[in-house]
Amino acid sequence: MVWRTIACMAAEPSARDDELFDQFLADNGHETTPVRWERSYNKLQCPDCGALHDESAADCSVCGWDPAA
Repeated sequence: MVWRTIACMAAEPSARDDELFDQFLADNGHETTPVRWERSYNKLQCPDCGALHDESAADCSVCGWDPAA
């Protein structure tokens, strides 16, 4: 048996593709906006566990949530 593979080039994703995917997710009940720190007075509050952190916090030291992830 002989197998032959044909290389196919995929097109680069476009902004329109992202919009369509976000719309699909939103239509099916998924959140499409990025999750960011919440604010509680002069502190940052983790949206996952509610822990309070200083303004300089890069991630949650309680549950490990990272806004960049």
